[in-house]
Parts: sequence; structure tokens; C-alpha cells
Amino acid sequence: MQMYSYVSHLECPKCGAEYSVKDVQQLCTCGSPLLVRYHLDQVKSALSKEEIASRENSLWRYHELLPVEDPKHVVSMGEGMTPLLKMDRLGAEYGLTQLLMKDEGLIPTGSFKARGAAVGISKAKELGIKTFAMPTNGNAGAAWSLYAARAGMEPYVIMPLDAPLITRKETAISGANLHLIDGLISDAGKVVAELVKDQGFYDASTLKEPYRIEGKKTMGYEIAEQLGWEVPDVILYPTGGGVGIIGIYKALRELQELGWISKERMPRLVAVQAEGCAPIVKAFEEGKAESEFWENSQTDAFGINVPKAIGDFLVLEGIYETNGNAIAVSEEEIKAEQALTAELEGCFICPEGAATFAAARRLKESGWIREDEKVVCLNTGQGIKYPETVRAEAPVLKKGEKLSL
Repeated sequence: MQMYSYVSHLECPKCGAEYSVKDVQQLCTCGSPLLVRYHLDQVKSALSKEEIASRENSLWRYHELLPVEDPKHVVSMGEGMTPLLKMDRLGAEYGLTQLLMKDEGLIPTGSFKARGAAVGISKAKELGIKTFAMPTNGNAGAAWSLYAARAGMEPYVIMPLDAPLITRKETAISGANLHLIDGLISDAGKVVAELVKDQGFYDASTLKEPYRIEGKKTMGYEIAEQLGWEVPDVILYPTGGGVGIIGIYKALRELQELGWISKERMPRLVAVQAEGCAPIVKAFEEGKAESEFWENSQTDAFGINVPKAIGDFLVLEGIYETNGNAIAVSEEEIKAEQALTAELEGCFICPEGAATFAAARRLKESGWIREDEKVVCLNTGQGIKYPETVRAEAPVLKKGEKLSL
């Protein structure tokens, strides 16, 4: 009998311990995040690429490879299957003939965080969870709050005081219990840890629940499917907590196991960070397996202002295993590429997405990316969610005054 999900168990990537997906799980007893495993051998015989092609255009088209076992628990707003756009004019500017953008701004809540929220909330609902707590830099809190409202759950969200105002409003209007903290996401995380300890709340912090990755990994599935089950040469990803790059790497490995993509080719994964907060880049440059806490972190690309990621070792593994790279770009480069992407391609992208284009330009200039390589930049959200980062000054006309050209 064909099942909705072929989920098998949870596994610790550090110590190898296994856990049941039937019970609420957070971190491994060794402190590591847990990864979801599937009966891929059964999926091979139960599912084909051709069948997937005929399904709804949402991430749930891959439900056999997602952790929700009963479809009645799925909480969805149609998220997924975002466009993979050719960026020919921008590519010509960089000297790249095959520059593409995966545009995650065109998704419920306006950012890629909706993927993690959809799968994370759906599995939490299946596990009977009613209340959860999480720290956020903005977009994740907004997404999880809105999906929680749809699922009938009660979230407690702790957000830095200077997080983007629109994400604060999204969280507040959903009815979530929103609290602001005069500090960074790491400080918000400490408040959540106390709530979890004292109130027994489910901890929905990045990678402290295992299912957010599963929503994010569908970006990897979609890129492969949209390219005819081929993979690009390079994927650049704005990296804060790193769930997206971990998920994409996981997805591509699963597709290789299924035989849906070649085992001989894997895209080179690039973690892109801001110069004001670049712990992954520093660790990569030093050849380390884990990063160090980045003191006094600051960047307008707020979603990647994460001084220490709990899954940093998984991000670095993905980079090392794919012969990838990690690069930090300046605030000036981010602003310049955000403006250029709008001017040349008509795409108003978020600062985090702009960082990937700044990185692509730099890596092409250095020769690390070749002219004819197929390059995918991930734009993780809409530029309109960060209005304060863009200046829009214009001359004012008096009534009746003609425009002088």
C-alpha cells in the first residue's frame, strides 16, 4: 500500500543515535540537531519523477519525502514551486551566461521561511503540540506565527527590537505572543530557553526541532526538477542559521540515493554572509569544522545576522563535501546589487538575496566561477519587507507645475 510519507526515524549526525518520529523530539542527548531519515528504497519503487510532475505546484508534491504521515495534519497556504528566473541582463553585467535566481519572495508570508513553517507546524500539529516558543530575526517568527494561527496553535515569539518592522507587524497581527528584546537573536534564544525549561514549551528554535529543515530542503528538490532533474554548477545561499543550505544539501543527497539525479555531479554550495557577521566564512577560511561566536555582529541583511549557528558543522560539511566556498560581502556591495537587480531585472529582492548576487560577482571576478557555468542565486524574500534599507528621494512638483526634462 502506498503511504503518504515514507519517513523512517530521526538520526543524530554526530553520534548516530536514533529517535522515533512518533514522539516529540528536540536535540539529541549529545546536543546535536537531529535529521529526518526516510525509507528511500521504498520510495524508489513507490514514486517516479513523472508522477510528481502531474501534482499540485506546492512543496507537498514531494509528500513521500516529508515527515507528515497523515495528510489531515498538513497546514498549507500553497507554499513552494517558486520561479527559477533567468537573469540574463545581470548575468551579462557579471560575465555569466547562465545566471538564475530562485525567487522565494513569491511565497506565503513573503519569504522562504514559509517552507520551514509549513512543514514544522504540520508535524507539530501531528504530534499534538499546542504551544511553542521561538527566537527570530523577523521572517521566521512571522511565518511560524501565521501558520500557527492557521493550525490553531499558540506561539511565543521573541524578536530583536531592531528587527524589520513589517515582520513584527506580521507576527503581531497573527495573534502571537510577541515580545521584543534589546539585543540579538542569540539573546532572544536565551529567553526562549528559559521558557522551554520553566513552562515545558515546545522549542521551535532553528534546528532545535527537526522538521524545519524538511520544508527548506524542498528548494533543492525544486531546483533539480525545474532544471529537468539536472543540477546547476553552483548554488549561492545567504547563510545565517544555515537551515537552507543544510536542507538543499540533504535534498540533493536524497535525490542521488533515489537515482533521480546523477551521483557524479553535485553543485558547489556557497555560504554567503555579511562582513559584519561572518562566523561560517571565518571557520571555512581556517579549515575548521565548527564556527566561533561572532562578537558585535551587525548587518542590514538582518536575516543573516546570526553570530553562532547551532548547525554550523552541518553547513560547513555541505560546503566541504561539494568543494564549495564561503564568502563575506560588504554592506555597500549588498546595497549596490539590490539596486542593480531591480534596475536590470525588475526584481526588488531582499538584502540577503542581494548578498548572493554580490558574492556571484566577486567569485566570477576571481575565476572561482567560470563564464559558462550554471549559477543559481537564492533570493530568500521580498525587498518590500525591508523598506527602511532603501532610499526613495524624489523631487516634488507643485500643483500645475510641468515636468522639465
